[in-house]
Parts: sequence; structure tokens; C-alpha cells
Amino acid sequence: MSELSMKNNLFSQDNPRATKNPWFYGVIGLIVVVVTVNIIFISMAFITNPGLVDKNYYEKGQDYEKNMAKYRAARSALGWNYQTDFPVNPLINKRELYRITVVDKVGQPLTAANISVLAYRPSDASADFTAEFSEIGAGIYEGHITYPLKGIWEITVDIKHGEDKYDFTRRASIVTL
Repeated sequence: MSELSMKNNLFSQDNPRATKNPWFYGVIGLIVVVVTVNIIFISMAFITNPGLVDKNYYEKGQDYEKNMAKYRAARSALGWNYQTDFPVNPLINKRELYRITVVDKVGQPLTAANISVLAYRPSDASADFTAEFSEIGAGIYEGHITYPLKGIWEITVDIKHGEDKYDFTRRASIVTL
């Protein structure tokens, strides 16, 4: 075997064949790491909080922990429970029916409540809208929502009964047919 053919078979920096050169594997490894990190960051951006800034962020930020403790205590004292019947895969520009059933802490239907839904889009605040729900039975509220744009939407449901207030948030992914 000649010296040149032996040199071509070696895994070395001096080897002219790419698959036998460690720099080739280093560059490929670097590309794989960069692509993997980007995929992780993009996934986290879709999964986590939209990161929207509230208009009154300063006022809400003061004594945040104290305010959150009060909020949790007030929700716990109410003892309201709810069940949602929301579309699984809402479609763009299609009127979809949303239903919420609410009961108080003793299990009685919560009647005569005002329920509104704020749908906001993390990427476009000009598309945000509010929908009011109507009571169709004891503690059962319905409303129709039509999403004008596809993508991720945050849906915040506000339930008000007298001076009491309860809210929760859901995420919806609007698709085209």
C-alpha cells in the first residue's frame, strides 16, 4: 500500500477527504447545535406566556405578591367552579359556539352573572375583540366567537356576579380549513 493511500484512510486534519477530516465533523456539529437551540427557542415562544405588556403595568406591578395573594384568597373564598365547552380546532372566519357552565361553592348554578370574553392576539393588538355571553339556562352561558385572523389567540373569560369577579385564560390556535 502506498503512503498516499494510507494517508487517505487516516482520520486526520491533514486528510483532504472531508469525511476523514475532524474539522468537517466540527462544523457539522456546530450547525446541528445552532439548529437545535433555535428549534427549542421557537417551541418555547409558542408554548409559554405571550409576554404582552399591560397598559397599566406599573400600577399592577406594585406590591405584586401581596396583590396575587389577595386575588388567590378571593377566588378561593368564592369557591366557584366552571366547565367549558370550547371548540377544539376553531377555524378562521367561522362562527363558533362557546359554552360555560358555572356553579357556586355549594354546587348551585350561578345565575344572572355577566360573562365576557376578551380575545387578544399576542402578535397584533389591533385584532383584539370582546364577546358577551348570554345565559341560556341556570348557570349555563353561551356566546359565539368569530376569529378574523389565524394563529395563536389568548382567551380571557371574565365572570362577574354582583361585586364578585372570577377570571381564567385559555389559549386557542386558529387554523384555516
